[in-house]
Amino acid sequence: MRVLIQRVKRASVTIEGKIKSEISKGLLVLLGIEDSDTKEDIQWLCNKVVNLRIFDDENGVMNLSLKETNSEILVVSQFTLLASTKKGNRPSYIRASKPDIAVPLYEEFCKELETLIKKEVQTGSFGAHMDVELINDGPVTIWIDSKEKE
Repeated sequence: MRVLIQRVKRASVTIEGKIKSEISKGLLVLLGIEDSDTKEDIQWLCNKVVNLRIFDDENGVMNLSLKETNSEILVVSQFTLLASTKKGNRPSYIRASKPDIAVPLYEEFCKELETLIKKEVQTGSFGAHMDVELINDGPVTIWIDSKEKE
């Protein structure tokens, strides 16, 4: 399971011209799921996301977590995070899970985040063509892979 986290001043998902979800200060989390992902991957990543100290304290130092700042989260499914560009110039998405596996894991990921932050998590719409708009704050962008645990 991979996430690309972006600290944002605001973010939104629009589908067919209508805003589906939007947040103010918080994290936009792009989530890629593969068949080998488990509940343990979900728990580890969700804990990492909500506890990363990437929000500024009163001295302008990244020292506070999402939980400590009461910020919001917008999670968007992103199968292209699992792209392989090893051969040629056309990415392969063979590692990305099909919807029958990915959708339940995506939903469980969002529910785990809600449990940890004790508030609703905003989402995209799995499999839809989405327009994702954001203002990256910093910019702060972090890549995490649950298989590497770095």
